[in-house]
Amino acid sequence: MKNYFCHPRLVIRLAVVSILMLFTIAGFPAEVFAHGVTEGDKGFIQESSGVMIFPFIYLGAKHMVTGYDHLLFLVGVIFFLYRFKDVALYVSLFALGHTVTLLFGTLMQISVNAYLIDAIIGFSIVYKALDNLGAFQRWFGVQPDTRIATMIFGLFHGFGLATKILDYQVSPDGLVTNLIAFNVGVEIGQLLALSVILIAMGFWRRSTRFSRQAYSAQVVLMTAGFLLTGYQLTGYFVA
Repeated sequence: MKNYFCHPRLVIRLAVVSILMLFTIAGFPAEVFAHGVTEGDKGFIQESSGVMIFPFIYLGAKHMVTGYDHLLFLVGVIFFLYRFKDVALYVSLFALGHTVTLLFGTLMQISVNAYLIDAIIGFSIVYKALDNLGAFQRWFGVQPDTRIATMIFGLFHGFGLATKILDYQVSPDGLVTNLIAFNVGVEIGQLLALSVILIAMGFWRRSTRFSRQAYSAQVVLMTAGFLLTGYQLTGYFVA
């Protein structure tokens, strides 16, 4: 896919269209565009105390399966990976990144503004779509190391999870065990979601139209990333 050319004007237009779309969806509930948890799960987290391994595994898995921002980034990461070892490498780097910051951020009480973190997560989708289109090589004559970029964005994704947990003021009683359980759940959810995505991608790649539709898919990913980024930045400046 590196042969496709993503013109800078296209990127600017997508950003402008996404900003205009924000005015249409500005009245939607924030939960629709943030990777938080439901009110029921939020209440459970706030009221829980002591070691609760299986409930937190469930919450972690549910968070990842329903975390469309995380999944969109992963779709971009694996879109042009055909070998299992390559998929395993990049997914492992991403998992390592968000595991480190999830545990470190929560245990060290490092809280970052949720809107800014979510904006960076949205931008990670834009970045990966541009990378898949070969834009950086075309524009700047350099190709960033996608392995390093995947891990770095994984760190931000982990901080997003840590920020949410800190916002809900989880009880310190059993915190470490519950955090590990939650992270295990996140990994389980990630594997389940990836399995479905890879199966769907496998069928799609067999289609004779895949090579033509792949470019459009990256444009859709980029637009979604711009939309998510813009929405979160709007929330940051307005809230």
